[in-house]
Amino acid sequence: MMRWKYGLGGVGLVLWSLLSGPVTADETTLAAEGVAHYTLALTWHPGFCQTQGNPPRECREPSLQAGADDGFVLHGLWPSLPERFADDGVTRQRWWEKGCFLERPRADGGFCRAHAPFDFEDSLDDALDRAMPGRASCLDRYEYAKHAACLSLPAEAYFDKALDLLELVNASAFVDYVMIHRGSEVPRNALIQAFEAAFGEGTGRALSLQCNGRGNRVLTEVRIGIDAERLDDFPQSSSLVPLRRGRCAPRVGISALSH
Repeated sequence: MMRWKYGLGGVGLVLWSLLSGPVTADETTLAAEGVAHYTLALTWHPGFCQTQGNPPRECREPSLQAGADDGFVLHGLWPSLPERFADDGVTRQRWWEKGCFLERPRADGGFCRAHAPFDFEDSLDDALDRAMPGRASCLDRYEYAKHAACLSLPAEAYFDKALDLLELVNASAFVDYVMIHRGSEVPRNALIQAFEAAFGEGTGRALSLQCNGRGNRVLTEVRIGIDAERLDDFPQSSSLVPLRRGRCAPRVGISALSH
C-alpha cells in the first residue's frame, strides 16, 4: 500500500512509496461495479475562500492552508451513476445531487454528522490533512458518505487513490502554469490549452473549469474525467473522458493566498 510524504518546497507534491511487498490490483484500483468514470474534483483553495460569504474554518486559519502551497487541494473523487441505481430509475442529475444518501439519508446538521470519524494510519491521516483542508469541516466524512459508502469502496483505498491522482495533477505542467499566474487573470482558453499541453491533445474536453464570484470570474475548482477502469493509467491521455463544460467567464482570475 502506498504511503505519502508531502514536500514543503516547489509547486508539486513528493510521493514517497514505502512498499511492504508487491502491490496488488486491490491496493491500486477502485473497482466500483457499474461505474463508467470518476470525476476528480480539485479545489483552488484561494479562489474558494475568496468567494465564500461565510468562510469556513479552513479559510480562516492559516495553519490549515499549507496544502494550498502545493497546488490544488482535494475536494472529492466522484463515481458516475452506477448501473444499479440507473436500473432503479435514478437519473444522473438525481445521483449527482444525492449520491449514496439516496439509500441512507444524510443526518441533519453539518458534514460531521454524515459519517463517523475515520481511523486511518498516521501516514494517510497526515497526508489527507495537508491535501484536504476541508477536513477541518469534516469534508472527508461527507465526501465518503455521499460518493463511496454505498459502493463498497473501502475508505482507506478511496482516499489513497484520490491522493495519488491529486499528486499527479499537482506535479504537472498544467499546475505549474496555474501557480505561475497566481494573483493575475488569464484567458479561460489558456487554461484549457495548458491542460492539453500537459496531458495530451484533445484532453481539454476532460477538464471542467468551475468559477464563482461576480460574473463567474474567480477560479474555484477543476474537475477531471477519468475512465473508471483506467484510474491506474492516469495521467495518460487515453485514461481521460469528456465532462460537461464548466462555468467560467472568458477571463479567469487565479487568486493567491494572503498569508
